[in-house]
Amino acid sequence: MVRYVWMTWRYLMNMLPGVLAALALYGCLYPWRRRRLEAAGLASSRLREVALALFWMFCGGMAMLTLTPWGFNLIQVLRCGWREPFFQLGDANLIPFQTFRLSGVLLYTLLGNIIMFLPFGFFPALLWRKHTWKRSLVTGLCVTGFIECWQLLVGRAFDIDDLMLNTFGTLCGFWLWLLFRRAAPAFAGGFQVKEKSVT
Repeated sequence: MVRYVWMTWRYLMNMLPGVLAALALYGCLYPWRRRRLEAAGLASSRLREVALALFWMFCGGMAMLTLTPWGFNLIQVLRCGWREPFFQLGDANLIPFQTFRLSGVLLYTLLGNIIMFLPFGFFPALLWRKHTWKRSLVTGLCVTGFIECWQLLVGRAFDIDDLMLNTFGTLCGFWLWLLFRRAAPAFAGGFQVKEKSVT
């Protein structure tokens, strides 16, 4: 149990620089986004903006975690440098369920790959209208497909198991939003943009 907590903590610490960078970018773009919404006669509530900022932060953290070589930690790199080449050819696993047989931490790998991608299904459905399960499926395939192909270029691996589990995680995130909307429809509606009331 302690091992899994420590592994999770290391993942979160590796995500931190990306989280902070995404939050800074969100803050810089906020005035421009607000003007665009006002020009369209729309308004975004504070509740929606908080959720949107969280989604940006998550995406920044995931970029740092998944698009860099194994062992890459930006804070340590800034302090000590990075001696390995950033770009190098990785491996590919195209045989389904192969990773599960090789992994010594099977349950952690399974749950981690699904839970990590829940926000890619949950937040778009929460924040944008007309987001369907089909769009979540396409989002999951495109995002994880890009990540897996990119990882081939940074010395990691394209893994068909990751592609399947991450896409399933995105769909689970959409289903989680459906449950949330059913349990609290009025509250869930507060995360959507509204037409600006004319007074």
